[in-house]
Amino acid sequence: MPQVGEIWEGYKATEFVIMIDGTESPGVTKVTGLNEGMYDTVEQPDGGGFRIHKISSTKVKFDTLVIERRVDGSPEDQRWQDWWRDTYYLSENRSQGSRVRKSGQIIKRDNGVPVLAFMFFDGWIKSSKFSDLEAGSDGFLTQTIEIEHEGLERIPAA
Repeated sequence: MPQVGEIWEGYKATEFVIMIDGTESPGVTKVTGLNEGMYDTVEQPDGGGFRIHKISSTKVKFDTLVIERRVDGSPEDQRWQDWWRDTYYLSENRSQGSRVRKSGQIIKRDNGVPVLAFMFFDGWIKSSKFSDLEAGSDGFLTQTIEIEHEGLERIPAA
């Protein structure tokens, strides 16, 4: 972002893209869960005293990525559906669960230029749901996809 006088102008939360298998996924309107990791806290009492020390558990956890996208009839609808079907085999009444994993990136752009990127590793679709259908509404049909993953790392923007 350019420096304006004495300050650096912050990035706006708009203009981003998600990439899975090296392909951009258009129509994504919101991404939540961009958490670089967190530790659980273990409380350790001070023997014989009233003081409790808080220490790291050494186990790193990551938030679930939540992707919201417009359903528009494009080939992208089919790509997400295929990943979901590969994971759960709904028509065959069997599930591979978390074995069907993909890695991807969330790339933040500013005026078309990548400025920040996050890489997620070994993600799998935990849930896929659609917005309500409502007669008389002027809203878009959206799909909300929850992706569990093994880690999220901030990487240099390409």
